[in-house]
Amino acid sequence: MSAEIAPETLTFDSDGITLEALYYRPEGDGPFPCVVMAGGWCYVKELAQPTYAAALAAQGIAALIFDYRNFGGSQGEPRQHIDPAQQLADYRNAIDFVEARDEVDGDRIGVWGISYSGGHVMILGAIDPRVRALCGIVPVTDGYNNMRMAHGTLGFRRFQSAILESRRKRRDTGETTYFPHQPAEEGDLATWPFPKSKKTFAALKEREAPSYVGEATAESADLLLGYSVFPYLPRLIHKPSLLIIAEGDDHTHWDLAVKAHDQIPGDAKELMIISNADHLTLYADRDRQNVVAAKVADFFTKNLAAR
Repeated sequence: MSAEIAPETLTFDSDGITLEALYYRPEGDGPFPCVVMAGGWCYVKELAQPTYAAALAAQGIAALIFDYRNFGGSQGEPRQHIDPAQQLADYRNAIDFVEARDEVDGDRIGVWGISYSGGHVMILGAIDPRVRALCGIVPVTDGYNNMRMAHGTLGFRRFQSAILESRRKRRDTGETTYFPHQPAEEGDLATWPFPKSKKTFAALKEREAPSYVGEATAESADLLLGYSVFPYLPRLIHKPSLLIIAEGDDHTHWDLAVKAHDQIPGDAKELMIISNADHLTLYADRDRQNVVAAKVADFFTKNLAAR
């Protein structure tokens, strides 16, 4: 895998908001297929994703990694607010952007996502006919059941109560409440209740993603509880789809991801299960990350081939 293709920093418009992106252009003149990429909960474009983009570019596939509105180098207020509908709009506007570039073949566009965006790409594949193939890594598929299982019965009740309290506070005072991405200690309030994840993301911030901020609005958590990919899955019939999950993942729950894979109709789908791994493995372990990135590049090479 070549890591020598340096990305170019670009900007594009999404509903009047300027988004910042890293663009990996392969060697040669094109036209190239292109994969549009974005990250998960609180992620910025420098976090984990460049490994995958570099693998794509090394095989002649352009890649665009963008920061959602309200995050990283992109504009948007309130900062650190996650609205899945807005994030899907940002993805589609990113597709608009790359589709119009001279060196990109607009008939060979794919989408890639990880964690929360691993679910987004399934919805994108269902609603945007330009998406020819999709890859979701350790995806969120059902926000309500994901949070219910992650927090446990009593913890989930406390989580719901905190969301409702923040909603009433916003109504009464206009003030935005923020929840930590992860807790410092088990049992502390956070959207994703895993102290180990906090340590991993602190290391990633130090190593590769200094603009990562480990919090999101409480409203983001409320919107997560209404999120589901399952109504869209029947529309992915004969859509090349690769889901990569970690055995025993208790962040985004691998059993929910397997259920989603099973409900994609047709035989154009693939499932890769990473054994002896968890949700954090594909962020922290560069060797495992490179193996998965090679699989992703092969998948898009096959499914974005010229017709």
